[in-house]
Amino acid sequence: MKIELGLTSFADNTAIQSESGPQPAISKAERIRNIVEEIETADQYGLDIYGLGEHHRQDYAVSDPVSVLAAAARTTEHIKLSSAVTVLSSDDPVRVYQRFATLDALSNERAEIMVGRGSFIESFPLFGYQLNDYEALFEEKLELLLRINQHEVVHWQGRLTPSIDGRAVYPRAEQTSLPIWIATGGTPESSLRAGALGLPITYAIIGGDPKRFARNVEMYRAIARSNGHDPNKLAVATHSWGYVAETDEEAEREFYHAVKVSHDQLAKERGWPAYDLNAYHREMGPRGALYVGSPETVAKKIIETVETLGLSRFMLHTPVGSIPHERTLRSIKLFAKRVKPIVDKYFEDK
Repeated sequence: MKIELGLTSFADNTAIQSESGPQPAISKAERIRNIVEEIETADQYGLDIYGLGEHHRQDYAVSDPVSVLAAAARTTEHIKLSSAVTVLSSDDPVRVYQRFATLDALSNERAEIMVGRGSFIESFPLFGYQLNDYEALFEEKLELLLRINQHEVVHWQGRLTPSIDGRAVYPRAEQTSLPIWIATGGTPESSLRAGALGLPITYAIIGGDPKRFARNVEMYRAIARSNGHDPNKLAVATHSWGYVAETDEEAEREFYHAVKVSHDQLAKERGWPAYDLNAYHREMGPRGALYVGSPETVAKKIIETVETLGLSRFMLHTPVGSIPHERTLRSIKLFAKRVKPIVDKYFEDK
């Protein structure tokens, strides 16, 4: 049994947090270059997948993940390269396909697309879309993207998208079709949609007990089966915040301040309670969604999550907020060199 292990990032770009206090944020240009180095490190040390998020706000550096992934494509060899996510509702499905087909060529067939509706809404007014159409935009654009992925010449009657009268879309991906994943924070509608379409699904689990997503996975597989898809052939992934250091104590100490700053900014916007050590320790525990600790601690928690949810892929989201770049690289190396072998061996023996 092969479990893919990888990373996701939103290219956080705020004041750099450590135990000695905050330091000024680096430039967005430097943060983007650091992301490429993180992808290269993940590839060098044998991780399977790297997903990069799209945002259009001050505290994140990357608005076009494909450009950054393309830069890394030419200096990596094996790692799959994905968005995490492409906010499809406010993008053009034709251009999405074309960009990822180009990435597929540059990476020798390692491109994937992870699409979602987006938990951040800045792209909607930026590109002239109405939030009232939030759900309908995603449904229509996903249908069009899937059609383009399967057909070189596209016939399309749009309602919220322009109609296409027998036009061809180029370049075509080197892969027969690009892998397209649905990404969700856990809404039932997303599980039902992905299952009905027979698409792989990724759950973002960033709070609470990961085991509670078992019901979502069951729903996804049940609707897939009822729509004629073999659930045993459909991939299920999760991504969760995390950080690996040599010891539990070191990981806990080094990661906390950045997580708190990131969480508290979102808390102001969304009405969440402020973050504190009690919440941090609770999420680090066996019933929480933080995968923070030594390689052995993180591996054990990943194994439990994979078995409970029946996953085929787990992605560690790191960093959360901004930490010193060298610490991020060290965490990536420990995840690849020490966590992955433990997880691999466990499932090889199953």
